[in-house]
Amino acid sequence: MKKSDYHLLEEFIYWAIFVPPNSELLPEKNIIYNPDVFIYIENFGQDNDCGVMAEVDGKAIGIAWTRIISAYGHIDNETPELAISVLPEYRNQGVGVKLMKKLFELLTERGYKQTSLSVQKENLAVSFYLRLGYEIVNETPEEYLMVKKLVD
Repeated sequence: MKKSDYHLLEEFIYWAIFVPPNSELLPEKNIIYNPDVFIYIENFGQDNDCGVMAEVDGKAIGIAWTRIISAYGHIDNETPELAISVLPEYRNQGVGVKLMKKLFELLTERGYKQTSLSVQKENLAVSFYLRLGYEIVNETPEEYLMVKKLVD
């Protein structure tokens, strides 16, 4: 992901927000400016921010990124928290897996030992994260806190 792509995070964070099955899309895209959401993209490009992007014919179709932030999936100040978003029309085509694998490579190259995330229990992405090696380390009534070890 290049610096010139960072502005795309505003669109992609919207598509990363979980909407339960058979529910309508979130009506207001300005929900991304809620501080609990905006923390994932605000001033992206800091030293420990890392991101990868998938494109088709020059159009961004998916982005996976990590930041060390005190948000829903925070473990500690050495563990980057993951966010991933693939445009709806490109989901279930392997884009997410490719993004995640490339991001894991970059994080490992940068010396990170693990990455974390938070996901709602009813989100179908739970099985996706489990297949990629994430493990549930904590839970609330609504969410799982998951960690993937990048090195043994």
